[in-house]
Amino acid sequence: MDAKVPAGVRIASTRRVAFMMSNAIGDSLILMVIVQNLRASGIDVCVFGTPVHALRHWFPHVEIHPLPREAHCAARLEPFDAVVQMHRHQPFAKLTNAHPHVIDLHDVEYGDGPGCMAERFARFSRTHFGAAGSTTDNGIVAPATLKHRRHRHRVVIHPEASTHDKRWSPARFIALGKRLQALGYEVCFVIAPNERERWHGLEQRGIAAPHFDDLHALACWLYESGWFIGNDSGIGHLASNLSIPTISLFRRRAVAERWRPAWGTVRVVLPRQWIPTARLKEKFWREALTCRRVVKVFRQLAEQA
Repeated sequence: MDAKVPAGVRIASTRRVAFMMSNAIGDSLILMVIVQNLRASGIDVCVFGTPVHALRHWFPHVEIHPLPREAHCAARLEPFDAVVQMHRHQPFAKLTNAHPHVIDLHDVEYGDGPGCMAERFARFSRTHFGAAGSTTDNGIVAPATLKHRRHRHRVVIHPEASTHDKRWSPARFIALGKRLQALGYEVCFVIAPNERERWHGLEQRGIAAPHFDDLHALACWLYESGWFIGNDSGIGHLASNLSIPTISLFRRRAVAERWRPAWGTVRVVLPRQWIPTARLKEKFWREALTCRRVVKVFRQLAEQA
């Protein structure tokens, strides 16, 4: 299914588009695929969002602003022909009160169309805005002062995710870190301030968990790292977007096919498929995805990358 275009929106004559970006890092990076395709087709685009504003130095050719207050949306969006928001109720639940031509991507996200989200958004750019191309490139550019994969033996592990059902077992993440250390790699866990209580004592186990001032600082450090392993999460999309060889752990194949990271070298690791139903797969996927399996995929990736 495709996105719903409100009555009165003349796609062919659309020249100025505003994007109200998701509060999620991964969603924001994927939405930038549409921004890149529209800009390449000569459409003027302005972006508003919190994570994407933190990463604005990585998108130097795009006009990016902090997310406005909801009360200010009408005045801020008045100059635009159309406004795009990925979710119907996030970040603004009543965006249609602020602008007459709001396009949400609910049907693109949840429809039965093929491909991962970046591919779906690239296709949306062409079918709904007439973008000449249909690329999954989102235009990210590293600051010139950084060196890609400078620390090739540094493995970044992100053991968290936005919801509990996406998180692999903490004990297995720690075991994975120790196994990789035994193979000679420097292992660092990336953990947000509000997540650290769940990982108390990690450094006493010999695993570093550096602090970062903001998302930009994390992106710079990640860009110079050698490898990334993590759950289905925004940091996984960021690593992939920075062309860091990425291993992404998913609980089910259908979820992975839709939400896998779209850039660079990515290996999706799924649980063994012996669990019979989707409900049971959701419940027992952590037990069916072993540390040994993840290490095996990592070693294969390391031999190729």
